[in-house]
Amino acid sequence: MNTTERSPRGFEEQLLRDLSAHVARRAELASAGRPAGRRTRFPRGWRLAGAVGLAVTLTAGALAVQTMRLGDQSPPTASASEVFHLAADAARQQPELTARPDQYVFTETVATIRDMPASGPYRTIRNQLWQSAGGVAYTQVRYRPESDPNGWSELRVLRIDDPADPEKKLDAFQPPAYHGDLPTDPDELLRYLRAHPVDLHLPEGADEEAVYGGESMAYTTAWSMLDGYVPPRALAALFELLARQPGAVVISGDVVDAAGRHGVAIRMPGVIGGNLDLIFDRDSHVYLGTRNSLVRNGKESLYNTAALLRVAIVDRPGQLP
Repeated sequence: MNTTERSPRGFEEQLLRDLSAHVARRAELASAGRPAGRRTRFPRGWRLAGAVGLAVTLTAGALAVQTMRLGDQSPPTASASEVFHLAADAARQQPELTARPDQYVFTETVATIRDMPASGPYRTIRNQLWQSAGGVAYTQVRYRPESDPNGWSELRVLRIDDPADPEKKLDAFQPPAYHGDLPTDPDELLRYLRAHPVDLHLPEGADEEAVYGGESMAYTTAWSMLDGYVPPRALAALFELLARQPGAVVISGDVVDAAGRHGVAIRMPGVIGGNLDLIFDRDSHVYLGTRNSLVRNGKESLYNTAALLRVAIVDRPGQLP
């Protein structure tokens, strides 16, 4: 029996539908406005969020942060700023990876997701993603149920859905996944991110100047880059910058990521309809991954959580480090 036959019936097709729905939804609802000339521009910060999809809509406006929490209610032991500074120290200790534009950033994650954002059973899957380091080729992915080590899908190309027509795919490649040119000083990085914002795929008719010119836009761009590869010194500067963001809070209690690792979660501001948490190892403060939840009728429920297991630079899709 081959690996495709071992996968649950419809698993691969459903996951691809989940990915497509995420990109289409993010394009439709991300916030408000941009000129027609920017409709198919995909700057460096845009990512597929570990190929498991986000259930929430990101904005750059000054928005109220949901205060509901997942887990117990014991008080946090450190502020968000303190955790980010510790994460910056941990980032500086990591070995640096270098990549040519023709190579690929390989990431492996384990994720717990739902078929529908607010209902249905949870599934745990393992994803292997190959993103073009220089943005010169399409992203490719394969995945399997975490319960079936031999259940890998075939390698599949991921293309960006057309926001105006979910049945169509855009010809544009995903942006570069290797952020080797980021400044390593937080102040310089802030200026860079203001000049190179993540594309929120905003609908026609909204106020782009208000969105992209907002003070929080640079922070939104910063944490969006965590889906690619940021070299250690630049990653430290990124965390030092995020330490300045108003409204970020530490979630109370112990957090366990999709890989079973214990961590501390920081809830990021500027999310509509739910919450985004960045998770760091409780002892080393190494970045572990993300957790997304939905808020419906005043109740918060987990949508997905993705744990980053390994990152490497390889020469071609399908190659393992």
